[in-house]
This record gives sequence, C-alpha cells and structure tokens, in this order.
Amino acid sequence: MILLKNILVATDFSEASDAAFEYGRELARTFEAQLLVVHVTDNIMTPVFGGDGFVFADPDLQHDVEAAADRRIDAMLCDEDRALLGARPVVLTSNAPAYAIVDYASGHDIDLIVMGTHGRGGVAHLLMGSVAERVVRTAPCPVLTVRRPEHEFVLPDALAVAARA
Repeated sequence: MILLKNILVATDFSEASDAAFEYGRELARTFEAQLLVVHVTDNIMTPVFGGDGFVFADPDLQHDVEAAADRRIDAMLCDEDRALLGARPVVLTSNAPAYAIVDYASGHDIDLIVMGTHGRGGVAHLLMGSVAERVVRTAPCPVLTVRRPEHEFVLPDALAVAARA
C-alpha cells in the first residue's frame, strides 16, 4: 500500500509549477498528507566596483527576496490547506535549486516530490539543464513531474471499447 505523509511541491511560480501545485494539493487531500510548498531563491550578491572589484552577499536584499517568495507561496494556500493539510511555505536559498530540493527532501521525511517541467529540449536543455531532471535522478523519494499544458486523463468507457471490438 502506498502511504504518503509528507508531500513537497517545488515551485518557481511558472504555469508548470502552478499545475504541479494543484496535483500536489489534490494528492495531499486524498492521502491526508502534509503539504510543503518549496521555492528556492538564488543567493543575492551585489557587485562592488572600483579597486579590486568584488562581489559580496547583501543580507538585507536576500531577506527581502526570501520574504517576497514566502508571501507569494502563502497567497497560493487557502485556509483549508493550512488547517487540513498543515500546508506551509518553505523558502530555501541556493544557487543549485535541484540540490536544495533534494537536500530538503532527504532531511524532512518527504514521501513524494511534485514539480513542474517546462519541456525544453534541444539546445535550451543542453545550455540550461533541467532542475526537474536532476531532482528525478537524485531524489530520495518518487518524483511526479507535471508538464503544462495540463493533459486530462480519461479512462476509456468499457461499452465504447466493446462496441469497437
């Protein structure tokens, strides 16, 4: 029997991740699982021009970016999500989103990761890689990827199949 207690939905706020969020929410409701919605922000670095020209971390700007992501995730969640699913936002900071997602899943007993995929191919895939692909390859649990546009799955009608036979 499949038992899901903790479902992680990774979001980059794209259409594909919005679709993944809906799948994750429905699965969490079906299995009465906790729903964690994770967004990974980049490390914010500020260039300093002059003498040596170096880059330093800007903690105030980093905090603002993380707070904005937290508010955006919180806006996705309804009161029912919070009450019934224990849904909450999780904002991580890393320049390697796939690693951050897998690391979080490994340390928090995640049973399923749900995430969107953009379906880029060819040169775009070679240049940019795929966060979803890296997560699928390295995650400690099953990963459900959702591609936008969403496809409707319909079971065949037994009578219609029999009529064609």
